[in-house]
This record gives sequence, structure tokens and C-alpha cells, in this order.
Amino acid sequence: MRIRKNDNVLVIKGKDRGKTGKVRFAYPEKKTLLVEGVNMIKKHARARGNVRQAGIIAREAPLPAANVMLLCSRCNKPARIGFRFFDDGRKVRFCRACGEVID
Repeated sequence: MRIRKNDNVLVIKGKDRGKTGKVRFAYPEKKTLLVEGVNMIKKHARARGNVRQAGIIAREAPLPAANVMLLCSRCNKPARIGFRFFDDGRKVRFCRACGEVID
């Protein structure tokens, strides 16, 4: 998966199209991401003693990684991601629009 934790992304499909956020968690086996403030759902929660208040809790739900694009820090646009290998053997991600190394 080309998008990782702490990347800034733009949602390109779905009900939250156009919103941006930071990736909180990435689930590569399911190819989904949890993005701050995007794909909010309401969960009905029962009280758990003194630990948690009962009520309706709004929280983020995972969305498919195919529905987001990484925002390049240099050109500040949604960008496709490529991979490069340096001479020392490191594999890094780069923006295909401007060529900036992301990692």
C-alpha cells in the first residue's frame, strides 16, 4: 500500500469527497485507512460502569485506500506515488508530478 500513517490525504470518492485529513491508522491487509475527521459514523454505546458514558458516539470508520490520494508537501496537490531505489539500497516514495521524495 502506497499510503502510510501520518500522511496527508485528499478524499477523491464518496460522501466526503474534497475533504483532507491525516491518516491515523493504515490496515494494509484490508487495504483501508482511518483518516481524521473523514467518514464519520454514529455508534450507539452502552455504559460500561464508570469507564464510559452511554449515548451516541461519533467516530471515524475506515475507508478504502483507493478513495484517497496523497497530498504532496512540495506542490501541495494530490499526487500519484512512485517508488525509487537509491544507491545505498533505500526504497523511497516520490511524487510523480514534481519528483519530490516523500520519505
